[in-house]
Amino acid sequence: MVRICNYGFDKKVIEEHRDIYGIAYTQNIISGRYKNLIIWYLKENDRRYNQIKKFLEGVSQGSLTKQLRELEDDGIINRTIYPEVPPKVIYGLTEKGKELLPIIDMMEAFGKEHGEQPEEQEN
Repeated sequence: MVRICNYGFDKKVIEEHRDIYGIAYTQNIISGRYKNLIIWYLKENDRRYNQIKKFLEGVSQGSLTKQLRELEDDGIINRTIYPEVPPKVIYGLTEKGKELLPIIDMMEAFGKEHGEQPEEQEN
């Protein structure tokens, strides 16, 4: 079986498992508790760090920072720093990140169809 790690795949694994390499590569990019939700949240607009943190209630600063860095390292999001005091940092999807949106949308549709939906609350 293909072993996924933080460092990617060695050439032997790629050659021996070409048929499932694409699946493993994509899974490696979006694996992480919040990565798919971050991608989904950035699909409409670029966002500031605090907006993402507020959207992901209860996520620790360290966990969020780690996942954002991994997405940036994989070329899925970009991080723009504006030279202000305090610095303004904006996260947005790259073109590569936008190519993941159909996958995220299919995950959303699958969950809506097969998952237990929360009941709507009356105000």
